[in-house]
Amino acid sequence: MALLAGKSALVTGAASGIGKAAAVVFAREGARVIVADLSEEGGAQTVRTIRDNGGEARFVHCDVSSAADVEALVAAAVKAFGRLDCAFNNAGIAGTQRKTADYDEDEFDKVIAVDLKGVWLCMRAEIRQFLAQKGLGAIVNTASAAGLVASHSMPAYTAAKHGVVGLTKCAALEYARSGIRINDVCPGVVDTPLVEGMVAGRPKLAARLDEVEPIGRKARPEEIAEAVVWLCSDAASFVTGCSMSVDGGLTAQ
Repeated sequence: MALLAGKSALVTGAASGIGKAAAVVFAREGARVIVADLSEEGGAQTVRTIRDNGGEARFVHCDVSSAADVEALVAAAVKAFGRLDCAFNNAGIAGTQRKTADYDEDEFDKVIAVDLKGVWLCMRAEIRQFLAQKGLGAIVNTASAAGLVASHSMPAYTAAKHGVVGLTKCAALEYARSGIRINDVCPGVVDTPLVEGMVAGRPKLAARLDEVEPIGRKARPEEIAEAVVWLCSDAASFVTGCSMSVDGGLTAQ
C-alpha cells in the first residue's frame, strides 16, 4: 500500500531540485500535492510531471518570506483537498559565498528571511491548521549538513540552517502530545540547480564538491525525497525532533 494514500501534502520550493523530486514522490505514494514556489513555470512543470504519472497536484505561487503568502498557501491546500496532513518546508536560497567579515548585510537578511524565517512562517501556519483539524500532522523541514557543521564562506546559510535544526526541535517538543510530528532532513551535497549555480565557472570548487562525500558522489534529489516522504508517513510514527543526515557520510567525518 502507498505510504501516503489518501493524504494531502504541500511542498515549498517544489519547482526544481529536492522540492520537485519530493512532490513527485509524495504523489507516487498516494498524496494529493500542493506544489508551491515563486517560479510559475517550474511549478507548472512539476504539476505536469505528477499528473502525467496519474497523480493529483495543483500549483500555488508563494514567497515563503511573506506571512500573507504562506497563510494563503495553507488556505489553498485546505480549500483544494479539505485538509492538510503533511508539509515539506523546503524552499531556500544559498546566497553568495564570502567570509563572515565580508558578507553584505542585505544579503544576510535575505538568506535569513527565506531559509529561516520562511520555515518558521510555514510551520506556524501548518501547525495552526493541524490543531484546528484536531488531527495528526507531520512536518519536515529542509536543514542541511550546514545545519550541523560549518560551511566555509557561507555564514548566513550556515546560521539559517543551524536555526532550522533548533526551531525543528523546539516545535517538536511543543506539539508532540498534540500528535504533530516535526523533523528535519540534513542533506549533504545534492545535484540540484542550487549547487550548479554555486559551482558555475568554478571548476576547482565543483571538483571539491564531487570529492567531499565519503560515499564518493553527490546525492540525487530523489534520495533526499525518499527520506522526507518516509518521515511524513505513519512508518515514522515514533520519530519527532529528529535531524536526519542524508549526506553520504559527510558529517560522520
